[in-house]
Amino acid sequence: MSLLRMIWIKLGTMGADNGEALPESIPSAPGTLPHFIEEPDDAYIIKSNPIALRCKARPAMQIFFKCNGEWVHQNEHVSEESLDESSGLKVREVFINVTRQQVEDFHGPEDYWCQCVAWSHLGTSKSRKASVRIAYLRKNFEQDPQGREVPIEGMIVLHCRPPEGVPAAEVEWLKNEEPIDSEQDENIDTRADHNLIIRQARLSDSGNYTCMAANIVAKRRSLSATVVVYVNGGWSSWTEWSACNVRCGRGWQKRSRTCTNPAPLNGGAFCEGMSVQKITCTSLCPVDGSWEVWSEWSVCSPECEHLRIRECTAPPPRNGGKFCEGLSQESENCTDGLCILGIENASDIALYSGLGAAVVAVAVLVIGVTLYRRSQSDYGVDVIDSSALTGGFQTFNFKTVRQGNPLLLNSSMQPDLTVSRTYSGPICLQDPLDKELMTESSLFNPLSDIKVKVQSSFMVSLGVSERAEYHGKNHSGTFPHGNNRSFSTMHPRNKTPYIQNLSSLPTRTELRTTGVFGHLGGRLVMPNTGVSLLIPHGAIPEENSWEIYMSINQGEPSLQSDGSEVLLSPEVTCGPPDMTVTTPFALTIPHCADVSSEHWNIHLKKRTQQGKWEEVMSVEDESTSCYCLLDPFACHVLLDSFGTYALTGEPITDCAVKQLKVAVFGCMSCNSLDYNLRVYCVDNTPWAFQEVVSDERHQGGQLLEEPKLLHFKGNTFSLQISVLDIPPFLWRIKPFTACQEVPFSRVWCSNQQPLHCAFSLERYTPTTTQLSCKICIRQLKGHEQILQVQTSILESERETITFFAQEDSTFPAQTGPKAFKIPYSIRQRICATFDTPNAKGKDWQMLAQKNSINRNLSYFATQSSPSAVILNLWEARHQHDGDLDSLACALEEIGRTHTKLSNITESQLDEADFNYSRQNGL
Repeated sequence: MSLLRMIWIKLGTMGADNGEALPESIPSAPGTLPHFIEEPDDAYIIKSNPIALRCKARPAMQIFFKCNGEWVHQNEHVSEESLDESSGLKVREVFINVTRQQVEDFHGPEDYWCQCVAWSHLGTSKSRKASVRIAYLRKNFEQDPQGREVPIEGMIVLHCRPPEGVPAAEVEWLKNEEPIDSEQDENIDTRADHNLIIRQARLSDSGNYTCMAANIVAKRRSLSATVVVYVNGGWSSWTEWSACNVRCGRGWQKRSRTCTNPAPLNGGAFCEGMSVQKITCTSLCPVDGSWEVWSEWSVCSPECEHLRIRECTAPPPRNGGKFCEGLSQESENCTDGLCILGIENASDIALYSGLGAAVVAVAVLVIGVTLYRRSQSDYGVDVIDSSALTGGFQTFNFKTVRQGNPLLLNSSMQPDLTVSRTYSGPICLQDPLDKELMTESSLFNPLSDIKVKVQSSFMVSLGVSERAEYHGKNHSGTFPHGNNRSFSTMHPRNKTPYIQNLSSLPTRTELRTTGVFGHLGGRLVMPNTGVSLLIPHGAIPEENSWEIYMSINQGEPSLQSDGSEVLLSPEVTCGPPDMTVTTPFALTIPHCADVSSEHWNIHLKKRTQQGKWEEVMSVEDESTSCYCLLDPFACHVLLDSFGTYALTGEPITDCAVKQLKVAVFGCMSCNSLDYNLRVYCVDNTPWAFQEVVSDERHQGGQLLEEPKLLHFKGNTFSLQISVLDIPPFLWRIKPFTACQEVPFSRVWCSNQQPLHCAFSLERYTPTTTQLSCKICIRQLKGHEQILQVQTSILESERETITFFAQEDSTFPAQTGPKAFKIPYSIRQRICATFDTPNAKGKDWQMLAQKNSINRNLSYFATQSSPSAVILNLWEARHQHDGDLDSLACALEEIGRTHTKLSNITESQLDEADFNYSRQNGL
């Protein structure tokens, strides 16, 4: 018996012992040892799903699996046999399934494994061992990434240790839920032990980072880590030193820098140091020149004249002083008029005397005729206005007819509306202030007995036709009458401009409110003006009380503009002037500037007892005497003395912007066919617009559209107002009034006084009850606003647009705790926490910074309780805010490092805000 058959019999015996059925015979054909074409691979059992192991060998008579050292029963094998066409050898492939239960029941020093054994005539071959494991992934990460705050260009390292699992989990990083590809960004490395490394932090690297672990079983997400890349502020370069503030003598110069190189971002530290430097300067005073005394008269010349001279040497002009004014030489007749030149005989004397008498006689005759015609003639005057050329026309002639002209139609007849008008260019008044013609009856009165023609040759002719086109009623005016402000018709001799400044009309000179305040302090509010006064708790000594008043000047401003300076706010007076306070009070003044330190230099000024105005400080200056906090629409000032204050602005560039509020009002005139539109341009302060609303209410005017803001630049371009889209065949506008232009200086230097212009429209028939048009207000080469007018002529159908429906406060004077949003108990705890200096700056300076008060901190350092003054400024600044959210957020952020603030909860602030709103009817 051969050795191979003995092995086969032995295997059969072993198979029989194990319940296996091995082959009964072995083919006797010669061959080679089996070669494995495919060996079993390592496998993982997922949940309860069995896995399949596979073997393939050539040539092979039989293939069996052995798992963990034991043969697998023959019945569990699935065998397939084929023939290799290239070699003619038999190829056998075998499969077995391994279940989760089999793996779990195995307890050995190694993992569960399986191996293939293949037979041929020459012997056996064994495959590699394939391990079978149960796959899993635990839920919790061994280490979650932690949030970081790093400076720009710093290194960021986020650690991540994924959950335990089989097979080991692969790690992927997400930023803001988007996968991070380190191959595309060389600054990021994710290969080092599952950690995320950012070599140089950029602002764009700020975000939420998540570690994602996954294997064939499941995916797991770590907690998100917030990374904040912050930028510490850096000073810009110093500006050039300004010019000396005095013309001569001892003064000062200043230069400034800003914390913008770079600006602090994402909680970065603000720049340390001063933003403004001042030095003294001395300049020589100019000396104006002065004349010496006149010299003696010279001898009489042949021309009968003698001379005398003087020199500008007493003293001569120095250091840019003015030269002497007047003549340096004088001459006069030295013969008392008896010297006659150029007349050769007595006949010449008679000729010249006769000519002089004739000139005098003609002048007397002309004057007499003129006076006679004015007293006897019913005709008007002819006016030729060359300024019409600026509107695109060459001449303009206007002439009225005699009242008793028999050619006129009966005055009771309806007007003939067939007025000939041919426009070949825009009709726009370039300067209404200088056009007496356009401000008189041609604009304000109906054009009775006038025929209008605008020829294609740019010739405008207004005159009496041979037969009058129509005759209408004479109107007394286009505005309502009988109230405190008269919008009457302008007559030929009246030089009142068409575009009016309402300050020329009679007004009240002062708007005033008062209140009695004591030690508990309070708030004094001027309703609908944006002006308020905050008296802090403790500013007035105990057992004392004062009657404090506040007023706004409603007359002509006493602060006259100096050069390019512009008045940006109302003149506000608070008093009594002899009252002293122990803690600075807060005065809020609205302004109309579009705030930008690059384009405006804004100053706070105070009126002295002598009536002169002096500069208190520039809002960008560092000062310890007062503090200015400039917001987009108001300035909050901390002061220790009462008086009259105002804000002025000096434009630095042409991009300086004043905010104007534009509005349109309308009302019926005494003639039922006429309708008047009045457009107002006022500085964007609540007080200025309240004046317009009050005057229109008295006149019976109706606000036709919500006002809009117009950004008016200081670029010297004028303001243009025009009426557009008037419905044809229903309405018409008086000729030459569809477009009006206001000079730049009238708008820019309006000094809080409203400007207005009027448009007179006429219905064709009384049945027209709706008016729809547009008012375009624009600055040439600047901003533009459109006011859409949609109104009913019938009073019963009008929709009323109300303004100032909600007063700033039902009671202008609020005293005691109800005047403050922050309860006194919470104020005390905040002050006790932050008034104590801290070496790391975690004191009142942090409180100021978190409330966006980053400038002129030296002012607060001089106060006995800096935190209290900061909170007073916060009260003034947030008077109209809905809640205490901003303060609550600041305290919450600061409270992370101050355990003393932990008992000031958000719910306490919410309760305080609710009580304040309920007490003040908000």
